[in-house]
Formats: sequence, C-alpha cells, structure tokens
Amino acid sequence: MEAERTLREEELTGLAELAAQLRVDSIRCSTQAGSGHPTSSLSAADLLAVLVSRHLRYDWSYPGNRANDHLIFSKGHASPLLYAVFRATGAISEQELMETYRQSNSRLQGHPTPVLPWVDTATGSLGQGLPVGVGIALAGRYLDKLPYHVWVLCGDSETAEGSIWEALDKAGHYGLRNLTAIVDVNRFGQRGPTELEWDLDTYRRRVEAFGCHPLVVDGHDLAAIDEVLGQARESTGPTVVLARTVKGKGVPEIENRPDWHGKALEPDRAERAVQALGGVRQIRVAGPRPAAAPPAPAAAPPAPAPAAGKPLELPRYEKGAKVATRNAYGDALRALGVRPDVVALDGEVSDSTRADKFGEAYPDRFFEMFIAEQQLVAAAVGLRVRGYRPFAATFAAFLSRAYDFIRMAGISRADIALAGSHAGVEIGPDGPSQMGLEDLAALRAVHGSTVLYPSDAVSCAALVAAMVDREGVSYLRTTRGKYPVLYDNGDDFPIGGSKVVRDGSDVVLIGAGVTVHNCLAAADELAREGIDARVVDLYSVKPVDRQRLLDAVRDTGGRLVVVEDHYPQGGLGSAVLESLADLAEPVRVSHLAVRGLPGSGTPAQQMDRAGIGVHAIVSAARAIA
Repeated sequence: MEAERTLREEELTGLAELAAQLRVDSIRCSTQAGSGHPTSSLSAADLLAVLVSRHLRYDWSYPGNRANDHLIFSKGHASPLLYAVFRATGAISEQELMETYRQSNSRLQGHPTPVLPWVDTATGSLGQGLPVGVGIALAGRYLDKLPYHVWVLCGDSETAEGSIWEALDKAGHYGLRNLTAIVDVNRFGQRGPTELEWDLDTYRRRVEAFGCHPLVVDGHDLAAIDEVLGQARESTGPTVVLARTVKGKGVPEIENRPDWHGKALEPDRAERAVQALGGVRQIRVAGPRPAAAPPAPAAAPPAPAPAAGKPLELPRYEKGAKVATRNAYGDALRALGVRPDVVALDGEVSDSTRADKFGEAYPDRFFEMFIAEQQLVAAAVGLRVRGYRPFAATFAAFLSRAYDFIRMAGISRADIALAGSHAGVEIGPDGPSQMGLEDLAALRAVHGSTVLYPSDAVSCAALVAAMVDREGVSYLRTTRGKYPVLYDNGDDFPIGGSKVVRDGSDVVLIGAGVTVHNCLAAADELAREGIDARVVDLYSVKPVDRQRLLDAVRDTGGRLVVVEDHYPQGGLGSAVLESLADLAEPVRVSHLAVRGLPGSGTPAQQMDRAGIGVHAIVSAARAIA
C-alpha cells in the first residue's frame, strides 16, 4: 500500500522520535568507539527516519527476498546512521551496536561492507554507491522485472566526483524510474564548505541536464520528506532528492560547524547531546513490506541453470589457424549466453573487444555503458548484487580509469569478470595511450582477484568459461593480433595451471599471451644452435603455477627467461619471482619486459624495440644457458 500523503500528528511525532533515536544512537556508538562520523549521520537522520518507516519496502528478517528494496549508503562514512537504522529495525542488537562498532573482528566496520546481509556493496570511497545502484536498477527494470526500488543516500561532497554524473547520465539514458538518489546537502565536506554549498538551484539544473527528475526539499521537514519520497516512487524516470540539511543537526554545540567532520563527541559532550535529544529510546520500526516475489532461499540468488536443450558448447578452432584471443573472448561469451544469468557490458568498444557478439545474440542481456569505465565496473557489481554473472569489457588501458571501482569490488567480494583487450605494445601503431602495460600489476594487487592471459583461442575460450563461476574479481587479458592456435579443442586449462608447449632441459622460456609465440619462435632458433629450450605458457598469472616453476628450476638448474608484454613492475616476471623467492637453491632469471616508453610501429617492430621480440629472447637464453 502506498504511504499516505498527509501525515497525522501522531505519525509526525513518531517520525520525530525515530529520527531522534537515530541521532542518539549515532552519537553513542561513535563516542563509544572513539571515532566515526556522527555529524554526517545527524544531518540525514530525518531523511532515513521517513524512508525506513514509510517508503523502504524491506523484509528485515529475510534480506534474501528478491522483492526487497535496496538501500545503499554511498556516503559510507555515515555508517553510524546506517547501523542505527539496523538497530531500529531489529536487524542488529543494541549490544552489537554499542560494543562492537569499529572494533576488531566486528561486522560493524567503519564503512559498511557486505559482511552484513543488509549491505549490498562496500562503500566509503565516495562516488561509488550511486553507480552500483544503477546496476541494481538495470537488473530490476530489464532483467528481474520486479517492482523493487533502489534508494541511494549520497553526500553533497561526492557530487564533485565524475562517477556520480556518469551514474545519473546512464540512469537517464536507461529510464531507471526505480532509482532514487537522496543527496544530503549539508554544505560541509571534510575541510570546509562544499563546492556548491546550499545552492540547490544549481544542483537542480545539473540533475535535469542529465535526464533525471530533481525534487528539492527541506531535509528536516518530515512531512515534506514524506511527500517527495512518495513522488519518487511514482516517478516515470530516475529521481534525485536534493535535501537541504544542517550538518550536526540536533546538537547545538556542533550544528553547522565545519570543524566537527569525522570527529566523535567526547563522553561528556555526547552525554549532553543525548539528553538534549531526549535520551536513549527503544523504538522498533518495521516499515512497509515488499511486494510478493518468487521465493529465493539465499541472500544472493543462485545462478539459473542453462536453458533447457541448450548445453554449453564452447567454440572450436582449427589447430594452427590464426585467431585473435579477443575474437575467442567474444565467441566464448556468446556461447555462455545459454546461461540466463550471464550478462555482458561494454564501454563503447564492443566491436574491438568482440563483446558485440554477445550483444547480437542476447540484446536483452547486453548493456552499453558508453565511454564511462567507472560506471561500467560499478554496473557489473550492481548486476552481481542481483545474482547475475556479469562480464565487462573495454581496452585494458582504460580499466585504469575504473581502478578504484575494481579495488572496491574486491572489498565487496563481488564475483565479476573483466576483460581487457588491446594489451601491450603488440597493438602496434596506436601508440602508448592505447596500450595496457600496467593492467596485470593493477589487477594482481586486488584482493582475491584472478588474472589470466591466454596465448591462443582454445585456451581463451576455456578460461572465459572458467571465469563464469569464479569467486571474486576475475580479469582476462586478450590480444589484438591473430596468432596460431596452439592447443587441441577440449584441452583442460585449470585456473592456477600452466602448459608446457615445448619441452627442453637447458633453459626455460616463460611467456603468457603473445610472448608465448615469441618464445616458441626463439626456441626454434635456439635449437639450431644446439640449445634445448623449454617453453611454458603461464596463462594463469594469478594464481600462478608454482609447481610448474619449481619443476623448471629443478630440470634446468634454475635457468629461466621470463618474457612479458608489460612494464617490468608487478606483472608476469613479478609473479614468477615472488613465487620462487623462498627457494634455497640459486635461480638465474633474465626478465624481458617493456622498459621504455613505446611509440608507434608495427607489432613486430614494437616488440623488437621493447626487447621482447624473438631476437632478444634468443640472446637472453643464449647468455643464461
């Protein structure tokens, strides 16, 4: 049932009491912890009191209900308020709030994470909650087709982040009427006034320019808040509630003062504030129930089975045929489309990443994020919140723009697959602006990540299939150029494994992706000189095949040449050396990588100039053998 638009006096009193409780609990828990952001919580307490009591359709006893609304705190530093809400709904106890907030091994961390079943995504790095909310809303409107609504509490400071406007742009483009951003315009950021302060008219005009409907409101007028939240739910497009608030509202000693950001109140000041707010309360609120929806037994819905009569059939390739691994990525992704939980996203380069093959076959599960890489990754995280298996692709170099989102996806423990094409100097004449030369290092550093770099079409297709059910952030690096198929269809490529493409005992040439082919050509030349070179395809960069490397050290007396189309820091060579760092026996490693700044040229010229071409490999192997 829709919330009534005219609140009775007793309802207003109840909302005011709940808002006071949220303020009191925000002060109490942060003071007890000795740290936190109470003033950022106090400003939004009235907004949350009305939202949770009157508009958020949520079954707090069953967070896995697929019809539940979603509540995201993009301003994750206001966690005292979020946890106060959880206490008010009965999701957590007063004891947990007061004794564990910001403490070691607590679920109630300084910024919220999905260790709590009511939290969809980790926030705290500002500008991320709303873009993830776009992904959830995309799932709701176009895939789930359920009436849940996505509510995102944003801070006014984070509207300076470009990702907020990427999100609003895509929300307008896709007509996400099931998405509402609530901006807490309290005028102060960390060090003083925000860019726009209380200039709500400028905020309004900016929101309108991005195709969203602004709703301006006094963020402390409970009846007015109730009115605009009701309008937001019934809107025909995405809405942005612009709420003028006062930082530290309700505590005169710290109200509207810039020097209290991120500071817990001292115990005596906190006690005075609590008493001024009417003391500790024990209010419980249930809020409206969600609409009926198909039951799901888990917080994250299980992946649907492949469509009946359509088993997964990976693409097949003729051995020796020249096929680019980016083509194999597109072929394999299209094959995975038989699973209704697989969705694909791209950043307006799908004809290059080959994600367009999935889009052509399954247009209802393909989302174009245009050149908005932050939103690309965030939408993937949001789709995963709803149980889908997202694959997001762009040029490897451009994922660097979204690196903070990838990092936060790791903190959220989001199971998403990323694909970066056009990696390394191998791409040729486009020059360094288009060359992914840092991606392996960056993705290896993400918590719980998997990093894969196949050398041929068969291995690429197999690894794409392996990524679909992989936990955490998975990254696949693909190659622009066409190279010979090395493996037989049906060969096994376990994550964490490797392949010996050519055996030998004098020296081991270790490559991944394009450099495997250079190593094979070098091995042929070395054989003519009487040097027996083993070639290892280290397609799994993280986790790396330590046992294969130990065997290589043992069999060749520790003579290794590692060749990578990447800068020397953090990539394939680092993975090898880190894996062997604790060996007692000596290891001689010649590490060939891109050490200078590339320019333009053919792929062969680029690799030769970078010192990772065939002749450089032969020279390094000859010297070490």
